[in-house]
Amino acid sequence: MVFIDGTVVNVALPVLQQELHATVAGVQWVVEAYALFLAALILVGGSLGDRFGRRRVFTVGVALFTVASVACGLAPGIVTLIIARAVQGVGGALLTPGSLAIISASFSADQRGRAIGTWSGFTSITTALGPVLGGWLVQAASWRWVFFINVPLAAAVLAITLTHVPESRDETAQRLDWPGALLATLGLGALVFGLITSSARSLGDPLVLATILLGVALLAAFVLVERRSAAPMMPLPVFQSRTFSGANLLTLLLYAALSAATFFFPFNLIQVQGYPPAAAGAAFLPFILLMFLLSRWSGGLVARYGAKLPLVIGPLIAAAGLALFAVPGIGGSYWLTFFPAVVVLGLGMAVTVAPLTTAVMGAVSQQHAGIASGINNAVSRTAGLLSIAVFGIVILAAFNLALDSHLAALHLAPAVRHALDAQRTQLAAARIPASVTGPARVALQRALGESYVAGFRTVMLACAVLAVASSACAAALVEGAGLRLPNRAHGKAA
Repeated sequence: MVFIDGTVVNVALPVLQQELHATVAGVQWVVEAYALFLAALILVGGSLGDRFGRRRVFTVGVALFTVASVACGLAPGIVTLIIARAVQGVGGALLTPGSLAIISASFSADQRGRAIGTWSGFTSITTALGPVLGGWLVQAASWRWVFFINVPLAAAVLAITLTHVPESRDETAQRLDWPGALLATLGLGALVFGLITSSARSLGDPLVLATILLGVALLAAFVLVERRSAAPMMPLPVFQSRTFSGANLLTLLLYAALSAATFFFPFNLIQVQGYPPAAAGAAFLPFILLMFLLSRWSGGLVARYGAKLPLVIGPLIAAAGLALFAVPGIGGSYWLTFFPAVVVLGLGMAVTVAPLTTAVMGAVSQQHAGIASGINNAVSRTAGLLSIAVFGIVILAAFNLALDSHLAALHLAPAVRHALDAQRTQLAAARIPASVTGPARVALQRALGESYVAGFRTVMLACAVLAVASSACAAALVEGAGLRLPNRAHGKAA
């Protein structure tokens, strides 16, 4: 459910935006509301499972996720949808860490690696099916079925969980870090609110500046609370390891780039290139298949060379893929335009992911392995949360600059120009006034498309720079020794 939802929604966003007449800020919040609570509460979700029972918390998470999914599907407007997505994020934070914890508690040490490998394989398959399923549902039925599909899945999950999954808990679990969770949620929420609101106002607006500064202050307070807490949800001493800090900084930069690419790409395909939703959903499939098919090979790189070398090379390949997204204009065959970019990006990420996990887990003691994995997961989700907000500002600025140039050359009537100016925050989904017909309408539609492409290119090149920076972090901070997996152990994990 969680992995399908992570890839299904992006394909539905362009259609959802037009049907609900949402601005770019509105569709950003559809993703950000979910990501905010998932990122801020995922460590708390793991702690709740350890303390009150992993099966119990997992079951509550599934139920909450399902109720929120139904609310998403029934949402009459963008505000209701955003609120329901926030609740869905809370449910995801409860069930996601519990899934692996239940596996770890249910299998013996010699079977655990194979079980986790099976879990990883199924998550890759469902992630791959997500865009294709989402595109088909949007095209054949409605974007609302992207959320309704969770209901039969949840019924099966709950039935299996209640009848076959044993309860487990950590008898030594400490009290929950509610102050840390509250500060993290409010801090990230205020920061993202300020960044997204700036698209409708400006970065210099008093409300925008106040919320951004409030977010920074709250996150600083979060660090202080974690430093002094007896049972912090994010123990700061683990960051004393250069490798752990470097791996998480790499994660922040690389996953920020990846999240921006996967968010803005479907808008380009559907609203500018004219792809039907099903085709747009399948466009990223080569990336997912490469990740799935090369995971074992990538793990072999770790066993042979250690984690550092792949973590330097992989992001550089990903950077080349991101830069290739900036090449196509409007039109042309998918195989000659975006397919090369998707393949190169997929290869770069495939080289990176297994070594990154190895670096994170190998940089801390065994007793901190669970919290290390949780922190890295939270960092990757926080990266997506922040990058979509930041790059929303970037793409709107580049879009406006390009559109000004196009509109100046078209010599439009003042009323038409005013109508378009009022819709700039909808980017390529801006509606052309009915009074504009014939060649003028075609030219104006072309201008909107080319302006979005200009913004998309700017974002993709910035993402490529982030990927290069993540490679530099690996080169500077990740240690080359002590991060290899034994061949036998790796074979089980793969």
